[in-house]
Amino acid sequence: MDPSALEFFRSAIQTPSPSGFEETIQALIGDYIRPHADTLRIDVHGNLIASVGDTSGPRLMYAGHCDQIGMLVSYIDELGFVYAKTIGGWDPQQLVGQGMTIWTATGPVPAVISRKPIHLQTSKEREQVVQLEQLWLDVGAATQQDAKDKIRVGDAVTLELRYRPLMGQIVSGPGMDNKSGMWTVIEALRRANTQTGKSKLRCHLHSVATVQEEIGLRGAKTAAGGINPDVAIAVDVTHASDCPTIEPNIHGDIRLDRGPVIFRGPNINTKVANKLITLAEENSIPYQLAAIGRATSNDANVLQLHGAGVATGLVAIPNRYMHSAVEAISLSDINHVAQLLAEFAMSLTPDDDFTPGL
Repeated sequence: MDPSALEFFRSAIQTPSPSGFEETIQALIGDYIRPHADTLRIDVHGNLIASVGDTSGPRLMYAGHCDQIGMLVSYIDELGFVYAKTIGGWDPQQLVGQGMTIWTATGPVPAVISRKPIHLQTSKEREQVVQLEQLWLDVGAATQQDAKDKIRVGDAVTLELRYRPLMGQIVSGPGMDNKSGMWTVIEALRRANTQTGKSKLRCHLHSVATVQEEIGLRGAKTAAGGINPDVAIAVDVTHASDCPTIEPNIHGDIRLDRGPVIFRGPNINTKVANKLITLAEENSIPYQLAAIGRATSNDANVLQLHGAGVATGLVAIPNRYMHSAVEAISLSDINHVAQLLAEFAMSLTPDDDFTPGL
């Protein structure tokens, strides 16, 4: 992996991007990809769209959402403790005892989130699953006014953002869902442009860092409205089953370090999936297969249904411990996903027809 690409990924993991608050990370993405794009814009919804290639060729859209789950300040009590609502799908158990950051207009405010200590809980309370309203953020304020001097209702909150290398190619931290997917679609454009050259790319590639996926796939829907793609591929994380308690016979045999996960099923255009498989084999890119028999819960869902329909694919990155402070992915996997997407873009021509049965 190119050192500058790795540094971009590390910086993205350490940059806040709760759904609806993606401006900071979009600025980081723009700085990285601007030299490699023909055009770069941010639409009114907040999607960043980098484009390159033949404007008369087939329109290819890559979607990787840059938003992460987070929280939103909703109340500051008389003692200066802060309460917050969730942005996206949280397991409250994941929040107990975590270091947090409140992102205010004047800068980040460190916080910790906790609950009543176990020593003071009743026997009944110890048996119950903690509820969100039983948790609070402590910023160290002495009074309500101290807290209000820095923090306003509506400020975004994230887990403490850390990038932690583990053994081998495995790295951990919050926001791997889906800054890893965002990285692949942006890096794929850079590679396709570098390896092919603008004059030789026969499609018009739009790599999109989509917003607000975690609250309803919203950015991909509006971005597709502006691009009107002929072909689209969403990239997101998927649950790895190579750890305790995750059953492969239920969730599929998906492992870190084994390459991109190419999905098949009714939400996926068969010819797009087959082309991804062929390209992986031709270019010695390791890959895994996964099946889903319903509409996906990621950007592929809305991309397929845009307008009169879009030939849609889904490539995923194996991820352990999704929606937690310790999400884990493999650098090898994201590197291979980016290369597979670059190969797809470089191979796409006006002669490709993804109509089923033709």
